Amino acid sequence: MSIKESKILRKTVLCGILSSIGVILSVVSIPLGPTKCYPFQHTINVISGILLGPFWAIGTAFTTSLIRNMLGTGSLFAFPGSMFGAFFVGLVSLFLPQNRKIYSAIAEPIGTGLVGAWVSSLIIAPILGTNVAFSFLSTSFLVSSIPGTILGILVTYTLVKRTTLTDSFI
Repeated sequence: MSIKESKILRKTVLCGILSSIGVILSVVSIPLGPTKCYPFQHTINVISGILLGPFWAIGTAFTTSLIRNMLGTGSLFAFPGSMFGAFFVGLVSLFLPQNRKIYSAIAEPIGTGLVGAWVSSLIIAPILGTNVAFSFLSTSFLVSSIPGTILGILVTYTLVKRTTLTDSFI
């Protein structure tokens, strides 16, 4: 197996592990109107965005949202509410040096609370036949995103300090 194939396999496995952790931790939710907010999803977004990059983070968020919807613990708002936050963390992480990647976590509430809420209010709410304003969705997404981001920073910082997950591993 080549080094490139080995890296892809490691990222795939880590993506699957993070998705399964996100599904398992989805028992903790904050129901706000038609949305179900999961702080641990945003924790997973921060970890996957920093460790895997933007596209793998989107894959992790999509997989978690899909499984949660299939199990009945999520809603369609889970897709834009998680995928944009994960993408923004991964994108910002690409442009930061290795020792500053943790700061990319700040992009998670922006991606979720602004872009994800905007897409949800324009696309998902009409599909579901609900009249939900951007301001309501933004507030409810941020109620979930900010604590999840803080927890994601703490977990990622701990993993990196203990050298469990480093750039050489992934």
